[in-house]
Amino acid sequence: MNHDPHLHPYPSTRMPVYAKNGMVATSQPLAAQAGLEILKQGGNAIDAAIATAACLTVVEPCSNGIGGDAFAIVWTEGKLHGLNGSGPAPASISIDNVKQKGFEEIPKYGMIPVTVPGAPASWAALSERFGKLPLIDVLQPAIRHAEEGFALSPTVARQWKASYDKFKAENNTEEFQAWFETFVPNGHLPKAGEIWKSPDHAETLRSIGETKGASFYKGDLAAKIAAFFEKHGGFLSKADLENFQPEWVDPIHVNYRGYDVWEIPPNGQGLVALMALNMLNQVDIGDKEAVDTYHMQIEAIKLAFSDGQKYITDTNNMSEKIEDLLSDTYAKERLRLISDEALLPTAGKPKASGTVYLSTADADGNMVSFIQSNYMGFGSGLVIPGTGIAMQNRGHNFSMDPNHDNCLAPNKRTYHTIIPGFLTKDGKPIGPFGVMGGFMQPQGHVQVIMNTIDFHLHPQAALDSPRWQWVEGKNILLEPTFPRHIAEALARKGHNISIANDTMPFGRGQIIWKDEEKGTYVGGSESRTDGAVAPW
Repeated sequence: MNHDPHLHPYPSTRMPVYAKNGMVATSQPLAAQAGLEILKQGGNAIDAAIATAACLTVVEPCSNGIGGDAFAIVWTEGKLHGLNGSGPAPASISIDNVKQKGFEEIPKYGMIPVTVPGAPASWAALSERFGKLPLIDVLQPAIRHAEEGFALSPTVARQWKASYDKFKAENNTEEFQAWFETFVPNGHLPKAGEIWKSPDHAETLRSIGETKGASFYKGDLAAKIAAFFEKHGGFLSKADLENFQPEWVDPIHVNYRGYDVWEIPPNGQGLVALMALNMLNQVDIGDKEAVDTYHMQIEAIKLAFSDGQKYITDTNNMSEKIEDLLSDTYAKERLRLISDEALLPTAGKPKASGTVYLSTADADGNMVSFIQSNYMGFGSGLVIPGTGIAMQNRGHNFSMDPNHDNCLAPNKRTYHTIIPGFLTKDGKPIGPFGVMGGFMQPQGHVQVIMNTIDFHLHPQAALDSPRWQWVEGKNILLEPTFPRHIAEALARKGHNISIANDTMPFGRGQIIWKDEEKGTYVGGSESRTDGAVAPW
């Protein structure tokens, strides 16, 4: 894909980054440098992705952790490979068991929403199948930052404080104390520019590297996790950890105006982005800054979410087939519901989240789209004492309605928000892309892809362009920089418009495109966070 940044500068204030030998793009500069360090040591794009992901658990723990999940799309050896590294619910959990503990809905924090973490096993699986360097070598930058400490970046410090304020008010029983001891050491909340270190985190990463992930699922770390949950009446057990393996999957796609847009199949919500693009592919899109363009995007997303939140769950439990939901016939059927007025779909309310996304590329043409999360910032609020492992709370997305596709059940994977994306054309790779941020993610994917394909923006401009977010019903949230005249025109079409106070609800993305004509990579990194592109 060849974009001249001088022809398409709007609306970016920054130029894209070019590189010949490789590139790492992510939301925290130290993590991007960690991936680049591994590339320069002879690692490939897969090694660099693992190094970056592990480093992000240290330098951006407010968004992801060792106790979270991961998904990846890898271009190598001339084809795409997908990895679903999301863990299932514990074998001993059930709707009845949760109700017996006094809950009618699955809580956000504590023992109940914790599912089996998939990130460490995903690192090990990627390393084993495609990596060039030993896993322990790849984890060294992350280990170093955890052991020696690093200076907090501004966005990380802000999110850290937000989680602290929330946890201090809500999570004050014994099982939450290790979180405060780890992330607010000696009662001091780290601030931007201050040094924070976690020797326990470093030792855990070292153990994962030396055992290729086995210690987390079958060894000492697994024993500590299981003992903690048994002590506090949780459902997660050592058997749940021992039985987990990430799943290699075939990515799914739609063809959008001659380009193939790829996502991981459910239980991830990438299907929502593909359903929306499939609808939009049936119509002529006008100028970027036209009210009808935004109206069509919003209405398509609303319809896609309506289906996604009804049907998406563990693939084996879906009542509708993926290929039927992605058929042109169904896209045209849904499209007929869109009129000149804002429609009122049936769908749940998108929730806030915390996630990290990264893209990597190397001189041999390998590329990785990787995403990792604990969910809702620090996740469950639980840290396994003495390990630095912050546990995710993905189970919060399960439904307690036994008739819902995504109902809670033992050993079942829930509807998952984190989604890596990839773009190809005529069987050749264009590159990895992603926009993190809970239920904003498929909306961000649609906007970034349309900015790229329909409006010919270079990667940085595609990311910097003001975003919208459908919230629920007819409610639309706009960034502060969103064009006012378009906002007023959308309101006249029946959309309930609100302007956000800041950019945090609108996700944080990264893009790397391969420029075949120039023989280089071109990348962009999110201006809404501390992101960076590390070129080589």
